[in-house]
Amino acid sequence: MSRLVVVSNRVAPIDEGKQAAGGLAVAVLAALKKTGGIWFGWSGTVVEEESQSEPRRTDVGRLTYATLDLSRRDFEEYYNGFANQTLWPLFHYRVGLIEVSRRTREGYKRVNGYFAEKLVPLLRPDDMVWVHDYHLIPFGEELRQRGCTQRMGFFLHTPFPAPEILVALPNHRELIRELCAYDLVGFHTQVDLRSFADYIRQELNGEVEDRGPEGGMLIHAFGRTLLARAFPISIDTENLVSIAETAVRSRHTERLKESLVGRRLIIGVDRLDYSKGLPQRFQAFEQLLAAYPEHCNRVSFLQVAPPSREDVPEYIAIKRELSELSGRINGRFAEFDWVPIRYLNKSFGRRVLAGFYRTAHVGLVTPLRDGMNLVAKEYVACQDADDPGVLVLSTFAGAARELDSALIVNPFDIEAVADALQRALTMSLPERKERHAAMMRILRSHDIGWWRESYVDALTRAPYG
Repeated sequence: MSRLVVVSNRVAPIDEGKQAAGGLAVAVLAALKKTGGIWFGWSGTVVEEESQSEPRRTDVGRLTYATLDLSRRDFEEYYNGFANQTLWPLFHYRVGLIEVSRRTREGYKRVNGYFAEKLVPLLRPDDMVWVHDYHLIPFGEELRQRGCTQRMGFFLHTPFPAPEILVALPNHRELIRELCAYDLVGFHTQVDLRSFADYIRQELNGEVEDRGPEGGMLIHAFGRTLLARAFPISIDTENLVSIAETAVRSRHTERLKESLVGRRLIIGVDRLDYSKGLPQRFQAFEQLLAAYPEHCNRVSFLQVAPPSREDVPEYIAIKRELSELSGRINGRFAEFDWVPIRYLNKSFGRRVLAGFYRTAHVGLVTPLRDGMNLVAKEYVACQDADDPGVLVLSTFAGAARELDSALIVNPFDIEAVADALQRALTMSLPERKERHAAMMRILRSHDIGWWRESYVDALTRAPYG
């Protein structure tokens, strides 16, 4: 079996025997343990001087973690700049937030070239290279230009925009050419896959052979043939079920239950980001209390929103907006012994969150646009099958394509989301159990192991050479 080389923006080395925190980490480690190989990328460290000459390597059994620091200039231009102020808003359909700069685009290309240059000496001829996410779209082409002929796959963890959105990027053709340097390009949903195929047809006059949902699409463009296919990422389902069963008795969960004193809980867990629809979510909870006053002093909303990219202006603005919204709503409805919204800008560990999910009667997951959204899947997996909560899920989350037994909502329709919350809070036990069982069947048959194996198998079979 070929060795696997995984390339991602961040590398998170995890000691043997410890549970990985994120879904990608779980999948990557399981794949690397099976084949042996390298996990390569940025260390997360920013240094003032120029980046180091060689990767920092750590060997754990058959695995090698190889990481590079970024200089301050590279961090600002590649990461904060083109990746997160140009591609992130573009891929999330927020065209008005896109910042276009030749300087950051050149920094993005430069860092991808720097990463590629440092990986080349570590590669073997029969390796398979699996590159992750929008930070590293040019990486495959950079390897090709350096003479690498290994099988290369790419997986996009964000949505892929419709052609009408993508062409707002001045260098959109160059970006898609870079994407076509891979042998396999993976997306979360058929919607994302169709958007990519539509661009190939409409903007490039390229050829697309549709082989159906399981076979993907053969793309003929820029003199290459590649396979594009949807692979919905998932969670480590059974492991999370087990964690939730024990976490319900943890100290944090007991404290949460005591603080509710008989009230019911609605929970949201999201990175602090404008794509997550948090202002609209707060307004929908406010509408619930206004339209259905019987829930006043009977329901609490816990929103966990760890800050991210704190030096980017848009993130500073949304943090301020949410603080003002929560303060206003609490000022309007709070009682001396009840605060409607508990808004927390901090992170919690996986086990703590599992206990919180299991305690919550409603999981509120309403992004304005999201590639998949694993919180939705985690909430479902953590429920007590004998008395499950209800998932209220945005139609614009990739998870809605699979978890269609959730209450699917349009997050822009504040009143409709409030009505869905009312329905969730008053839903009968038989209906809750039926909906939960249907979603668990999906999560068990399509877990993180299925995602990993499906992708790696497709990469071994993709057009090559």
